Amino acid sequence: MEANIRGTGRLPAAFLTPGHSSFMEFLAEHSPELLPGRRKLPEGLTLEAPHGTTIVAAVFDGGVVIAGDRRATMGNVIAQRDIEKVFPADEYSAVGIAGTAGLAVEMVRLFQLELEHYEKIEGTTLSLEGKANRLTTMIRGNLGMAMQGLAVVPMFAGYDLDLGRGRIFTYDVTGGRSEERGFAATGSGSVFARGSLKKLYSPELTADQAGVLVIQALYDAADDDSATGGPDLARKIFPIVYVITGEGLRRLSEEEVARIAVSVTDERRTRPDGPQAPLQ
Repeated sequence: MEANIRGTGRLPAAFLTPGHSSFMEFLAEHSPELLPGRRKLPEGLTLEAPHGTTIVAAVFDGGVVIAGDRRATMGNVIAQRDIEKVFPADEYSAVGIAGTAGLAVEMVRLFQLELEHYEKIEGTTLSLEGKANRLTTMIRGNLGMAMQGLAVVPMFAGYDLDLGRGRIFTYDVTGGRSEERGFAATGSGSVFARGSLKKLYSPELTADQAGVLVIQALYDAADDDSATGGPDLARKIFPIVYVITGEGLRRLSEEEVARIAVSVTDERRTRPDGPQAPLQ
């Protein structure tokens, strides 16, 4: 929907009429063709699109950490070595993407705009539960594309200001939502990452320990899943890690993540399978 700036110089009436607090509902009403899920692919066409892979998250005492590897694949080919798969949703939450990379990034941008639009219209922020529900609606709107092989499967994590703790939500391609307890993994390497998290996780983790934990999990995923990229010391490409607490969201600097990745890699030289949980 284009603004009429050549005629009267005024915006269309739709922009000036009080309406939805949801930007998606506004867009669906006035320009539905702009929504990602409303696009149609030519029949009989098979697309080979880059796919994002593994996202992991873990709750610690005081917040939650979410991280993603940097590899995107297209079939058996590495399409990109340094793709970004974890993005801030707002000040207290973040989204990690798995699935068709282009559509997933577009969905995240729309989700960011949805939360910002709500805050401007209502004068307050959505609850973490409300944000998770909005993301459910967006994924469900992409079901048509998912049935054509262009699925988007995000993970949502954030700090719940009402409950005073970190929370993690995972989704399936239909928009089905589950709240995970303690830790979660999604994407092609999720089976291996989840095994690593299950082995090493503890509710008493500090933020620093949780950061090491997710790097260990991504390393284990890359060890057994060719679509997941581990820390690349030669190219200095490291996972993206966000820490979310009651003070807000913070992305760990490249130097901080590099320090953890180098330490994990060095330890693996003597113990290739990683740290072991003690038997009791």
